[in-house]
Amino acid sequence: MGSAESTTPPSRRDRIEEMRRAERSHERRRRIAVVTAVTVVVAALIGVGAWAVTKGGDDPADGKAAAGSGHFTYDKDGVGTWSGKLARNHVAKKVAYPMEPPVGGDHNQVWMNCNGDVYPKAIPNENAVHALEHGAVWVTYTGKAADADLKALEKKVRATPYSLMSPVEDQKDPIMLSAWGHQRTVKSASDPAVDAFFSTFVQGEQTPEPGAACTGGLSG
Repeated sequence: MGSAESTTPPSRRDRIEEMRRAERSHERRRRIAVVTAVTVVVAALIGVGAWAVTKGGDDPADGKAAAGSGHFTYDKDGVGTWSGKLARNHVAKKVAYPMEPPVGGDHNQVWMNCNGDVYPKAIPNENAVHALEHGAVWVTYTGKAADADLKALEKKVRATPYSLMSPVEDQKDPIMLSAWGHQRTVKSASDPAVDAFFSTFVQGEQTPEPGAACTGGLSG
């Protein structure tokens, strides 16, 4: 009389080992999926970053439409605000600004030192505009400005970090004050508008890069 073939059920140890093998296999598949997803995301971010560097604000540009189309609108105190968008690209070329002195737009990557610096000769607009981007007030004058006013303005500038002063013969008035996006004419150094302009615009709310350096740039 033949006996039926006996089967031995798997032991608890065997079942646990099988479960562990399955878990390890699942974990490997999960890790592969995560690595693949991360790789795709990183590649996409690199692509976007490269596009931004190519197209973005600090790349060299032609300097065209430096400050866009626009005009000054004046408040009751005589402060003009530029209505157009002011570009902020770094350029290596001369820029044709739509206002003189310029109050913003494309500019040289090196700022003009503006730690109370007084320049006896004309300075490049492109470097001065970069100083305005850092929150400086730029005092400019023509040969028609009185010597006494120039001495008083020079004293004020030297005592004021984030300010600079230089001649600009092509401007429309003998003494003018400029900040990023803003400008006004003053009658003399004793005009109360001088202190008001400095108080409002030296590192004022208009500053695109507050706290950026006013030293370590171009010194004339």
